[in-house]
Amino acid sequence: MMDAKLFARGNEGEWTDLGQGNRRRVILHTDELMMVEFAFEKGGIGAPHSHPHVQASYVAEGKFEVTVDGHSEILSAGDSFIAPSNVVHGVKALEAGRLIDSFTPHRADFLK
Repeated sequence: MMDAKLFARGNEGEWTDLGQGNRRRVILHTDELMMVEFAFEKGGIGAPHSHPHVQASYVAEGKFEVTVDGHSEILSAGDSFIAPSNVVHGVKALEAGRLIDSFTPHRADFLK
């Protein structure tokens, strides 16, 4: 564990352009856990998908329509949601905003 990066500053991490005004950056990760920031322009879509990782997401700013397992809610800054393993989930940015997502285990596909 001593080799793992344990702290991050707000200006660290390289952004990956996801297209259509959306981007992400890996903040920190170990084999067991990963924290990722996603930035969305108004109208940006996180298309419905699933993955084996458990995901916990915090709305850092903005307003999103979030759908998890067919159930939708409007979430604003300070709200959060969990997407269990292999459950379909997605978001639509109703205004520009940011999500802070945690994944367990880490998303190896985000490190390539």
